Amino acid sequence: MPVIVEVDQADDPRLADYVQLREVNLRRLLEEEHGLFIAEGDKVIRRAADAGYEPRSFLLAPRWLDTLADVLEKWPEAPVYLVSAELAEQVTGFHVHRGALASYRRQAPADLDTLLAGVTHGRIAIFDDIVDHTNVGAGFRAAAALGVDAVLVSPTCADPLYRRSVKVSMGTVFQVPWTRVASWPGALDQLREHGFVTAAFALTDDSISLDELAARRDAKLALIFGTEGHGLSPHVLRQTDLTVKIPMAGGVDSLNVASSAAVAFYATRP
Repeated sequence: MPVIVEVDQADDPRLADYVQLREVNLRRLLEEEHGLFIAEGDKVIRRAADAGYEPRSFLLAPRWLDTLADVLEKWPEAPVYLVSAELAEQVTGFHVHRGALASYRRQAPADLDTLLAGVTHGRIAIFDDIVDHTNVGAGFRAAAALGVDAVLVSPTCADPLYRRSVKVSMGTVFQVPWTRVASWPGALDQLREHGFVTAAFALTDDSISLDELAARRDAKLALIFGTEGHGLSPHVLRQTDLTVKIPMAGGVDSLNVASSAAVAFYATRP
């Protein structure tokens, strides 16, 4: 049976994993140091557990004890801290609408060559320097929904396991294989060694249309999306096989990066 602990003080050291969840820099340092991430909401908590992530602890309103009973019983060594809504807000720095949080241990990052070798016929996505956690989470959700085999993130891309990313992805970040590349754009050489055609989404003079890309029916395709402000750097574009654009109407010059990714994933589906 899980260990149930009622907590009534915001400065209780046992709640350290949940402190100031909206302070991105603070959270990045804390989560890197302790190798953890935060799951918010009952569905996300359950999906993390189903994906094999090991919980460190749970922070719950009492009403979630029955709903999450099977998850809590699976991990009886992880303490369950019961708190009021007011205390949860004091600790986390925001109103915890769903009243359910969990701290999970991160897993070792996947090896890039192993990840690429597992894609025998399909597509992967690469998110380069996307700094908004909402966009990262939405990108992962689109990747999961539209059958993308794996996601790579560049060294400067926002953390897919940051609380906001996980929440926006609805926990699908746990089901799509992914890793952070150590060298970028150097990793493009590894992709080519594994037979991938690299397609960067950018408005350049030699960009082909998304319809043209889809018509190629490349066996292995890496779709690359850049940062929200300036897109992909010229340094990256010089090293990709193709540049691709999504034709626009109504005087609109671009889409949100997560929307662009979803359109590209759908258009290039097998």
